[in-house]
Amino acid sequence: MKTDNYFFPATDFEAAKHFYGELLGLAIKFDFSPMGMIAYKIGSDEPAIILKDITRYSDAKPALWIEVEDVMEEYSRLKEKGIQFLSKPFRIKTGWAVEFDDPSGNRLGITDYKAM
Repeated sequence: MKTDNYFFPATDFEAAKHFYGELLGLAIKFDFSPMGMIAYKIGSDEPAIILKDITRYSDAKPALWIEVEDVMEEYSRLKEKGIQFLSKPFRIKTGWAVEFDDPSGNRLGITDYKAM
């Protein structure tokens, strides 16, 4: 496993884009603004900060996604151990993903790159 990305909800998407892009000077990794998401590089690290527009993702909260080899296998393994997922695994541009909360309400996700 390794860190995939960090997700932050944006209450004002345009202001958040200005903050991360213009004020902090982070380079854009990908821009899916029409879908309510934009990712900013953190130096040369692979993981990025991904802003999620809460007008499109009303249940968004800060989240850490972890890259795994196979989401479906990990989903099954963790489900057997009692992890309560927020949904079934879903397709994303790079593969599959699914999210869950830890006992303190912190959001985690697992993702793979099966579509790459």
